[in-house]
Amino acid sequence: MPLQNEILVLGIGNILLNDEGVGIHVVSALEKEGYSGADLMDGGTGGFHLLGFIQSYKTVIIIDAALDQFPAGHVRVLYPKYAKDFPVQLSAHEVGLKDLLDAAFLLGNMPKIHLVAISIKDFQDMGMELTPEVEAAIPEAVRIVKDLVESLQN
Repeated sequence: MPLQNEILVLGIGNILLNDEGVGIHVVSALEKEGYSGADLMDGGTGGFHLLGFIQSYKTVIIIDAALDQFPAGHVRVLYPKYAKDFPVQLSAHEVGLKDLLDAAFLLGNMPKIHLVAISIKDFQDMGMELTPEVEAAIPEAVRIVKDLVESLQN
């Protein structure tokens, strides 16, 4: 994937587990708009294969589902540096994403990370449909990503 920007927007999730795939849905919405302010990537369920991509950017905005104390569809931005800085549980691939970012830090090439966390209730149900609360959060998450990118470019 050739780099076109200094910022990567990385959607993480498993679209086969309903709301758990919301990060992918947000990136898909940005792609459908033809958004070009940052490079966009469907990161699937995360994993070490993404390490090279992450390390090649100055800034990475990760969009992921979070099982937390907030109601489903709540969107917030976090600025994690270490695994301990993430929500208590980042959906079904919690260990992979945290380990991936810890590896980037240990290797000495850690980009600035912005995490757009979208609260969900559950990730156990199989299916490809988002719940109404989480689907309604996609436009807000898209706006937040665009605002973040714009503020980072200024």
